[in-house]
Amino acid sequence: MKLALIQMNSSDDKAANLAQAEKLILRVIESERPDWISLPEVFSFMGGTREQKAAAAETFPDGEAYRLMRGLARRHGVFIHAGSMLERIPGEDRLGNTTVAFDRSGAEVARYRKIHMFDVTTPDGQDYRESATMKPGEDVVTYDCEGVTIGCAICYDLRFPALFAALAARGAQVIALPSAFTLQTGKDHWDVLCRARAIETQTYFAAAAQTGQFRQGKEMRATFGHSLIADPWGLVVAKASDGVGFVTTSVDLDLISRVRRQIPVASHKIALT
Repeated sequence: MKLALIQMNSSDDKAANLAQAEKLILRVIESERPDWISLPEVFSFMGGTREQKAAAAETFPDGEAYRLMRGLARRHGVFIHAGSMLERIPGEDRLGNTTVAFDRSGAEVARYRKIHMFDVTTPDGQDYRESATMKPGEDVVTYDCEGVTIGCAICYDLRFPALFAALAARGAQVIALPSAFTLQTGKDHWDVLCRARAIETQTYFAAAAQTGQFRQGKEMRATFGHSLIADPWGLVVAKASDGVGFVTTSVDLDLISRVRRQIPVASHKIALT
């Protein structure tokens, strides 16, 4: 099974973002022939005002981004883990920050809403209040990718090991983490946290990221990029450079089994009070 991560520089221009995503997906399919492709967090619309976010959000399965990803998966016979999209939730003022995964036929096989909201102040003094516009999800989600179990998480979820322990307990062999990590936090925390989650869960950890600057209201903000895949031993086996692009690697199921036999942490866990 070959994995591909798309690294994007999304903005508040939805049409341009979708064109960028399609172009990169077609490029990686042509050159690398992956089985599974992940896009980054909020690939279809990033930044903007609260009103612009609401206008760009979609009701699944009717939205433009949803239909594009479903169609690409079906036409090219590939799994697409569609990063995350802004989802309109009936009866809610806030939106969902939602992953949708499609199989080779274009059928939806998973839907995950980001659980942990990014409500922080970064070292440069910028405030992020994701919960003001996004409604957190509640469900732990995995899905089958032709015999490989994929676990779902998004960006800030990375800092909460209990979610990944739950994904591992459900049999995850690959964990996908579409992200838009800030430059300020990413430069110090991105690699070490991704590697730690791979080591703890003994999975392939596949983190597709946003890169570069985007406009949030009247401010310009920056994301860290450096999309990466870490193996079950915690080694980074694929990593994107700066800028838009993609990286790929293959999953070695024997390596997952070997690491889990060598260090059987799942059987060593004890209940703590």
